[in-house]
Amino acid sequence: MKKILILGYFVHLLLFSIFSYFFIDPNLIYLRNIYTGFTFDYRGITTFIYLLFILSFFVFYFLFLKLAGKKLLNQKDLIILVAITIISLFFSYPALVSYDIFNYIATAKVSFYYLENPYLIMPIQFVNDPLLLFMQAANKTALYGPFWILLTSFPFMLGLGQFLITLFNFKLFVAIFYLLTLYLMYKFSKNTQDLILFALNPLVVFESLVGGHNDIVMMFFAIASLYLFKNKKMLLGLVFLLLSIFIKFASIFLIPVFIYLLIQKINKKEISWDKVFFIASISMFTIFLLSSFREEIYPWYGIWFLTFIPFIKNSLLRGFYLSLSFGLLVRYIPYMYLGTYFGPTPILKIILMVTPVFLFLTYKAIKIGINSRLVKKS
Repeated sequence: MKKILILGYFVHLLLFSIFSYFFIDPNLIYLRNIYTGFTFDYRGITTFIYLLFILSFFVFYFLFLKLAGKKLLNQKDLIILVAITIISLFFSYPALVSYDIFNYIATAKVSFYYLENPYLIMPIQFVNDPLLLFMQAANKTALYGPFWILLTSFPFMLGLGQFLITLFNFKLFVAIFYLLTLYLMYKFSKNTQDLILFALNPLVVFESLVGGHNDIVMMFFAIASLYLFKNKKMLLGLVFLLLSIFIKFASIFLIPVFIYLLIQKINKKEISWDKVFFIASISMFTIFLLSSFREEIYPWYGIWFLTFIPFIKNSLLRGFYLSLSFGLLVRYIPYMYLGTYFGPTPILKIILMVTPVFLFLTYKAIKIGINSRLVKKS
């Protein structure tokens, strides 16, 4: 049963990788030979297939969690699952629903090819650059912190000026940080089921290994800072927190966690790491919600609070985060089906995002109500 399930998961990932190439941008000259236009001509079918894949992702996810809960999935099995997830999705088309990876490349090109300041110079100012044909934020200066731009020099330089090599270098770069994050989580938790909660979470997998978003890189440095603090390397831990902040400024919301740690340390009180991770998850969930005031809530922002889900013992909060994971992935559906960010799309995105959370909370409320009645009767 377990082997069949793992094989089915592998096939599912391969099919999803193939499906991703239906989303190739018509202006992406480097892949014009395999452009089909399918997603633009058949939006209804595309949306239906996408929804089936997301549902399948979660079915596999919960089955693996169930096996791990019964001690039928060990550390070796998890390593195999993570390996086939990375390998299967490595060659998927990253701009399935977001063009951020192209923006990373463009910013790196401004910095390390044109040797200009990306905080002052926009990609659109290099009028003959082929990236302008398909990227979506050419009229913006760098959106991320200086440490991220420095890090991107590695995948960019190793691309040797070849776009496709550079593109997959960025995907590999993010995949490495995904692995490093899992390693640190295991050092903290030592629990296979807890690690699966994050490692195989469909939102985490989709946004990190398909989309190549840098949020996993930011959260690696955040987790590393806590790990270093726990191992009495406080100064280095603070340095890693600063590096996380200088990738994406969202992790500045973890500063209260470090204030708590320092107060406990100064007062020579025992540190409750369950409390630390709880505060960290709530802090990152807060900035996740506040992001709607800046522009909008993007699904990959969910990685910010999901990073702490392996360490949260509260089943209600875990369920809330998992239901929101599903809601964030179906949030893509209105644009995928309608092909516009305007009209009913914004409100439909919100409805689809919150509906799974509402259903979960309703289920929990009913369950608690039934249990309380049974207790009173007994």
